[in-house]
Amino acid sequence: MMHEPEPALKKAMNLLKELSEDEEFRQQYEARQKFLRDQVSMMEGAREEGLKKGMEEGIQKGIEEGIKEGEAESKRKIAMNMLNLGLDRETIVKATRLTSAEVKAIQQEK
Repeated sequence: MMHEPEPALKKAMNLLKELSEDEEFRQQYEARQKFLRDQVSMMEGAREEGLKKGMEEGIQKGIEEGIKEGEAESKRKIAMNMLNLGLDRETIVKATRLTSAEVKAIQQEK
C-alpha cells in the first residue's frame, strides 16, 4: 500500500514535472535561480569587504592609540628625569606639555 507523499515533496515533484515539460518556464526558473545566487554572492562580497575595511580601521586605530600611549609614557619618563635633575614643575610642564597636575602626580610617585 502506497501512501501520499509529504506536501513539500509533492510540490517539488510537481515543479520538476513542470520544468521538464515547459522550456520557457524552465528558463524563467533558471534565470530566477541565477539572480538569487548573484544576490547571495554580491552580499557575501560586500560583507567580506566590510569586514576587511573594519579590520584595517581597527588596526589603524590601535596603532594610533599605541603611539599616543607611547608618547604619554615617554613624556612621563622625561618629566621624571627632569624632576631628578631638580628642575621646577613649571619648566617641566612647558618642556613636556604635561599638565601641572600630571607633573605633580609624577613627583609624588618618586
